Amino acid sequence: MPSPPLPTDELLQLDRQHAWHPYASAVEPPAVYPVVAARGVRLQLADGRELIDGTSSWWSALHGYNHPVLNAAAHDQLARMSNVMFGGLTHPAAVKLCTLLARLTPAALNRVFLCDSGSVAVEIAIKMALQFWQAQGRADKCRLLTVRSGYHGDTFMAMSVCDPVDGMHQLFGGILPRHYFADKPSPRFGETCGEHDLASLRQVLAAHDDIAAVIIEPIVQGAGGMHFYSADYLRGVRELCDRHGVLLICDEIATGFGRTGKLFACEHAGISPDILCVGKAITGGYLSLAATLCTDAVAAGICGGGAGALMHGPTFMGNPLACAIACASIELLISQPWQRAVAAIENRLRIELEPAREFQGVADVRVLGAIGVIEMKNPIAVASVQDRFVQRGLWVRPFGNLIYTMPPFIIDDADLTTLARGMVAVAAELGA
Repeated sequence: MPSPPLPTDELLQLDRQHAWHPYASAVEPPAVYPVVAARGVRLQLADGRELIDGTSSWWSALHGYNHPVLNAAAHDQLARMSNVMFGGLTHPAAVKLCTLLARLTPAALNRVFLCDSGSVAVEIAIKMALQFWQAQGRADKCRLLTVRSGYHGDTFMAMSVCDPVDGMHQLFGGILPRHYFADKPSPRFGETCGEHDLASLRQVLAAHDDIAAVIIEPIVQGAGGMHFYSADYLRGVRELCDRHGVLLICDEIATGFGRTGKLFACEHAGISPDILCVGKAITGGYLSLAATLCTDAVAAGICGGGAGALMHGPTFMGNPLACAIACASIELLISQPWQRAVAAIENRLRIELEPAREFQGVADVRVLGAIGVIEMKNPIAVASVQDRFVQRGLWVRPFGNLIYTMPPFIIDDADLTTLARGMVAVAAELGA
């Protein structure tokens, strides 16, 4: 039988002694809020309070929590098998998921490599690009090109293509592999992009013939600043990659599965990359899973080299439980009018967040799909601001100078209004 739950005071004491939370000190641990249950868009705290979740568990819980369809998929797969190695074996859940992803992602991405997390998906994408060029006899093509204000994960190669100046990984600058950085895309989403807007990227590509691939977050630069940029710019990136003979990697870990109003953000520009990374929302927030997709040409190029295979193989690759839940989550999403739900969220956020634009301490307000952002002029004290939201019955976790929401798609109008108005109220307190 399961052990009885720990008293809250004891739980928090043990947490402070042993648990090391993300981006937090282990010596002076931050205040944390014990969650005992979650359902729909609400988190239930140990003291009985309920919080409307505005972050979808770091952008992953599209369908909210405790969804009966995903629960059923988990129970059914558990009754069959929870895990089996993917080396030399296969199983229905993984095959079904790979087939779904190949069908739904932009054209020509037919090969699917399953993995554990978004950062690992980026590592694999970079490894694919480097191994592709090695197999073509171009081992000199070993550098990456990206744009400033990007974020691609916390593992080492992923960190090396995050913003080296304003990103969260500056202290590793002397250790990480060196890559090339072009200017951050300047035209905003919905604006046209001129030749001058691509000048920085074009100049770097023209000056260096050792570039294996360009890696970019399509349309939305997520943890690097929640910047929404022009679809024209992304089309220009694709054209420049083709012109200079380099691969294009699109990191859709944050944007995939409908978050921007398109199933994948690449669709805003009508382009398809050579390599695509997906993760976060792939299982609806139930289990960690990600995938790196590539074209048949990239796969053939890699496998035609001396190794004869992509040299990567996670222990839990193709985990049946995660794959079964992912299939259920994706099928649930596409079986419903999700575009209408995202459009409704976008419309409500535009209306409710707009008053914040008038506050002296606010630099910008922007909304795209199911993403709403209030950008403050000054950095935010995360712990104290987070507590302000908890006191309002909301779970919003700001970072840098951003108060943002990426709510579950199932959120209703009343809860979304409460969430957005709470964001505006906190922004007013910080900088009216």
